[in-house]
Amino acid sequence: MTVAAAVIRRPAAQRVRVRWRIFLFLFGFGFITYLQQRAITVAGVQMMPQLHLSQAQIGWLEEALLLGYTVLQFPGGVLGQRLGARVTLVLIGLVALAASVATPLAPLLLAGGALFAALALLQFILGAAQGPVFPVSAGVFQTWFPPDKWPLVQGMQSMGLQLGAAVTPPLISNLMEAFDWQQALLWSALPALLLIAAWAWYGRNTPVEHPAVSATELAELGTHAEAQVDASISWRRIGTLLKNRDVLLLTGSYVCMNYVFYLIANWCFFYLVQERHFTRLEGGWLASTPPLAAAIASGIGGALASYFSIRYGVRRGLAIVPLVSLPAAAVLQYLTVDAANAYLAVLALALCFGAVELNEGPYWAAIMHVGRSDAMAASGLLNTGGNAGGLIATPIVAYLSERHEWTLAFAIGAACAVAGAAAWLVVDPTRGLPAPARR
Repeated sequence: MTVAAAVIRRPAAQRVRVRWRIFLFLFGFGFITYLQQRAITVAGVQMMPQLHLSQAQIGWLEEALLLGYTVLQFPGGVLGQRLGARVTLVLIGLVALAASVATPLAPLLLAGGALFAALALLQFILGAAQGPVFPVSAGVFQTWFPPDKWPLVQGMQSMGLQLGAAVTPPLISNLMEAFDWQQALLWSALPALLLIAAWAWYGRNTPVEHPAVSATELAELGTHAEAQVDASISWRRIGTLLKNRDVLLLTGSYVCMNYVFYLIANWCFFYLVQERHFTRLEGGWLASTPPLAAAIASGIGGALASYFSIRYGVRRGLAIVPLVSLPAAAVLQYLTVDAANAYLAVLALALCFGAVELNEGPYWAAIMHVGRSDAMAASGLLNTGGNAGGLIATPIVAYLSERHEWTLAFAIGAACAVAGAAAWLVVDPTRGLPAPARR
């Protein structure tokens, strides 16, 4: 359906545009994704003594989730293009919900090695189901928002996932105090069901398809309202994506940035307790400050990148934030380990995580400019790299932290941050991909 045909019998313009309601759904999916991911690490405190699991086994459960999450990024983006965002988010949401619910129920049927294997499999399935969430979201943003708003909405969605990460520890802890770890995981799964049902009813792939979108809103989007995701993406097109210079540069840069992301996101608590000698209670509260700083910074970074891309053009505008903030993150990592005062180290760590997360909007907007009608698949490649950074960081930091060599762990992070920034000197999102061949 064309925009001209779609304006016939459209409802009157609404004060809050439909595209922002669509955005709120995707904000919610980001929030729920990180709530589901982080829940088991908090519940692990009760799971270990009750199920006779070691801390190392809880770590392997986290690795199983991250592995599933990583390997399904690109295939999930391709699946999203083929099925459409509306159907894909419902399907993967239901699979993730089933894995979340099955996890606390598994001990009712299994024990010992069989239970651990089942828990690992369920975490892998949970991660795999969540893998397409952000690539598919990128495709939704690509069709529902004009390009100058892409960094903003991407940054704000990243705010949602960081808020999910920050809310999970107190939420699951309080539910465990009131009930137990099994009921805590079950009760925390309910919001996901409500979100999936609401999206299935209200969500649409494009503005033209949505009956509540007014003619005024379509006019605001202009010709962009007719933008379509390439649902017939071919193997040849996939090969073009895999060989594209800017896709590879952005993905490699994102690998580097996410070493720092996972260093802080997954190891902050251990660093504060083991190296800075905070109590577990103090460390738990102080460890919530970096994700809160990251949540705020994600929104700010997206807004700045949108402003700069309008003022200075897409190529220069999107590069400004990473070229400034990633070297700053390198310096802040040095200040973290060098600070004589433990609370100054916490402050430097929070500012560092904020400096890293300023970049979510620029990275994701850049890959959307490159991918265009293949934004979901291109974003899947980008986020494969991002989570590969986590797979790389986890064994390195685990090895070094066990030997109390935190300075070297952060030094590697500083080098990664500088390397990630350097790639932006040669990235040009305006080159884009060649148009897909049509039959």
